[in-house]
Parts: sequence; C-alpha cells; structure tokens
Amino acid sequence: MTNSFRIDRILGDRPFAEVGDPVLAVDDVGRGLLAVAGAHVPVAGMHEFGITAPVGVYGTGDLVCRALLHAYHPVHAMAFHPGLPLLAVGTGHYDGGYFFEGELLLLDLETGGATSLIEHGLGRQVLGLEWISQQELRVLMAPPDDWQDKDAWSEGHVAVVRRPDWRAVPPRSITYRELAGPRVAAPRTDRREDARQAVSGLSADWDPRRNVRAVEELSDGRIVATLDGVRSECWLPSGRRQWTVPDDGGGGRDMVIATDEESAWVGLVRPPWEERAQAVVRLALRDGSQLDHLVPAGPVSLVRCADGLPALAPAGQNGERSRLRIRRGSRIYFLEAVSTKGGREPGRGKAWLAAADPGGVPVAERPREPKEAEVDRLFPHSWQPGETHFAGPGVETADGDLIHAGAVYHGHGLQPGGSFVVRRTVTGGEPTWVFRTDRMATALDHDTESVHVAYDDGEIVELGLRDGNVRRRRHLTVAGVAVVATALTATGPGRLLIGTNDGRLLDCSTVQGYPCCPGAPRGLPARASCHVPGLHTASVACASATAAASVHIDAVSP
Repeated sequence: MTNSFRIDRILGDRPFAEVGDPVLAVDDVGRGLLAVAGAHVPVAGMHEFGITAPVGVYGTGDLVCRALLHAYHPVHAMAFHPGLPLLAVGTGHYDGGYFFEGELLLLDLETGGATSLIEHGLGRQVLGLEWISQQELRVLMAPPDDWQDKDAWSEGHVAVVRRPDWRAVPPRSITYRELAGPRVAAPRTDRREDARQAVSGLSADWDPRRNVRAVEELSDGRIVATLDGVRSECWLPSGRRQWTVPDDGGGGRDMVIATDEESAWVGLVRPPWEERAQAVVRLALRDGSQLDHLVPAGPVSLVRCADGLPALAPAGQNGERSRLRIRRGSRIYFLEAVSTKGGREPGRGKAWLAAADPGGVPVAERPREPKEAEVDRLFPHSWQPGETHFAGPGVETADGDLIHAGAVYHGHGLQPGGSFVVRRTVTGGEPTWVFRTDRMATALDHDTESVHVAYDDGEIVELGLRDGNVRRRRHLTVAGVAVVATALTATGPGRLLIGTNDGRLLDCSTVQGYPCCPGAPRGLPARASCHVPGLHTASVACASATAAASVHIDAVSP
C-alpha cells in the first residue's frame, strides 16, 4: 500500500511552459527537435535563492518537453550534435569586476544528465558553438578577463575541441590549453526576437508565465492566484481564465481573500533596484478591477489573520531573509532587529520574534498595520545560542503554536542541514520539534494532520503536524518534467493547491492505493526525474509522458 500524490487538474498549462521568456532557440530539423533557452531569472522568483537559466528541448510535432536543464549562467549558444543525442550549451556572464566566467555544458537527451566540461571553476563565457564533425566542436569564447582590454566586450577567442566519443567525456576535462585560440570578432547578438518567433511559429499559445506567488480557492470553485508580472488572475471551475490584471513591476505576491469573497487584497512586488515604494491593492473578484490602494510605511508582508482579515507585517530590510510571513495568526508576527545595547535599532542587531494584536476591524476592512507601541518582543528568533536564523514561510496552528521555515546563516552559504522547519510555542519559543534539510523552503501550509513544505529543488515534504516526523517526500513533476512549487495552500484534508515556478496551477490530492507503476523503484517518482548536483539540474521526460491532468507520483510511507 502506498500514499499517492495525484495532480487532478492543471491550469495555466501551455507549450514551452518550462522555459518562460525565450532568449535563444536552435532547431534540429532531422530529429524534429527545438532547443529553447529562457531568461536568466531568480530561482522561485527570489534572488536570495540564486539565479538560473532554463533550457528545454521539445519535439516540434507534439511540443512535449523531452529534457530540461537549469544552467547557472545566462545561455548564449546551443548546438545539437550531428549524430548523437546530445545538446551542447554555452553559458556565461561578466562577474562585474574582472572575469568573463561561464560553462560549456553537455546535455544527454536520453538520460537527462548534464555535464560541465571546462576544468577551471570560473570556466569561460561561451558565446558560440558549432559542430564541424562528429568528433569536433568549435567553441567561441569571450576573453578570460577585460584587464586593460576594452575590446574584450566585442572580441573573443575561437578553439576546436576534439573528442572521439562525446557521450563519454568526463566532467571538467576540457583544459584551458585546449581552449587557447586566435583572437576573432565576437559580437554579442541579442537573439530574443528570433527565439520568440521560433516558438510562436509552432504555437501561438505560449506565454512567459513565471513563479506563482499565492493561490487560493473560492467557495464557488474559482481559483485566484498571483504571479510574476501579474497582480492577480482568476480561473473558472471549467478551467477557463476569467480575468487577469497585468502589473508593470514584479507582479503580485501575498494575497488575502475578503471574508465575503467579493474582493482580495494583493501585495505587489517591486524589483530590488527600483525606488518605487511597495504597494498593496484591493481588486474586485468579479472582474479584477481595482477598488483601493495603499502604500505602507516600509517593506511588508500581507498576511491573513485567524479572523480572516488582512494585516501588514513588517518585512525588515534584508529581503527574504527578514521576511517572516505567518498565515492565520491570532496576532501579527514578524522579525524585529533589537540592538545588543537594549534599544530598538531597525535593521541592526539580534533578530527577535515580535507580535502585535490585530485590534478591531479597520475602516473599509483595510489591512491592519501594527504601531510600535503595540508590539511585544516574544523571544529570540534563533533558539540556538550563537546562531543567526533567516526567516521564511509559516503558519499558526489551531492550538496557538507557530510552525515556520528558515535557514541558519553561514558565511559560505547554506550548509548541510542548515534549512529547518520548526514548531515552537509562543510562550517561550522552545521547539516542540525541528526538521532539517539542505534546501531552502519556498512555501508552507498545514491541514489537520500534516505540514506540507515545498523546497527550491522541487521536493515537497509532508511532516506530521504533532511530531514533525517525515510521512512522505517526493519531487514534483508534471508530465515527467521536474517543477518547483513556489506557492502552496492546503484547502482541506488530502487537498493541495500548488503554484509552480513555470506559472502553472496544480489542483492536487493525496490518496492511498497501490502503485500505478509496479516496476518503479520504491520511494522514487514513477516517471523519470533526474536532479544533477552542483551548479545545474536536469530532468528528462519519459517518451510516453503527456500533459494530461492525471499525473501520479508515488512514495512509500516510512
């Protein structure tokens, strides 16, 4: 007997969903394939999680994604091998001060494995690729650096790399000596318009949707979501989109549905480099029209309190690291920096978990924003002496405990076991249980029995609500291709609404039964999903995978 996670319905599905906004497209007419590289974007829409560039390989007849690669650097070049099932991918960028760094990647279209070939950690920025024979690959690269070299931005070096069998090339085996070559012109050509025309020529339905930030279900069956570039959108039970409200900034993020389900408050995202203040807007759920608008005093998280009304929780000055967002709280919870000298010094000092009573119903049901005099400091955010903990998503349980995710600060980045989910009391902050892993949490919610946590590598972990024990864990795939859950809402026992990094909405259920694929390895998805360690990840879809809305991912209970 297994616990099976099933996707019952997919909204926002369309061709080329995996790559978002295309920047480069290369075809293989003989094999009926099209490789499409997407824009270099933050993982799960959060800069603190890193930035990647997706590369998808599609069949030009059925538009099914055959393989998917996430590169660490922007993609500049791609080339299909003339005989083998391989795609060479050239990436790179300027580091901002001296080096042009990047990778030469080799994607195996049959296994989904991706190999980084250049020996040095910094690599080279690869600008052009061309197979000139079965064994020879011509590589155009930027110079290693621009030290006293103003022409480094318009010129490069070309070299021909030879291997008898490119499927057997070990990682990091191409030396700098092999990449030495003559200086040539190397214009940096923008191929975005050509890429968009290539995908539009195969389907007019593609849409560069990315990163669903919040998703909720209404009592009439409609589903409302926020996502990058869109303040909010509404889907009918029939699967047709009723309305959408574009945004000229980062799009919608947090969302609170009004208790009468006539409107919703939406917190808008503004890119970190913009000086525009964050805004919170109220939209009518009948058509998306704007009903109200307010500008908070500083960065905030829009949260739904236990009484169903919205509130603005201060989000601090450190991006995602200081943005604690507790759903359905009886109080408004947030992090407050407290000076080691005892006073309050915003943005500096030790982080404490603070709370404010929401108070009465505000005028026009506007979100409540706590005043400094109403704030109580409860306890240090870190329960471990000497550790600094970053914030994350969370929820208040029916009996008043807090369950929230976060990460332990380390000067070298996230360490093994440095990501956590903790249940703690609000009276003293002592942990009831702690679950640790190696990836950053993107979303969290709970039902009557379980806590559901989504991570930035696509894994979804279900923990026991009372003891924190792992009940099941799985990597999320759609039609055999890995996706990352960027929003998650438990709508009832055994029911989840999930928003993904590729802009899809998944209506899901957890059921018990026997494995749908008896031959699948225990504890692994029945459809292939390969996660490559290191700087990039890849996945490959089974030949029989389709975009049908009944996808099974089986995991055996421990």
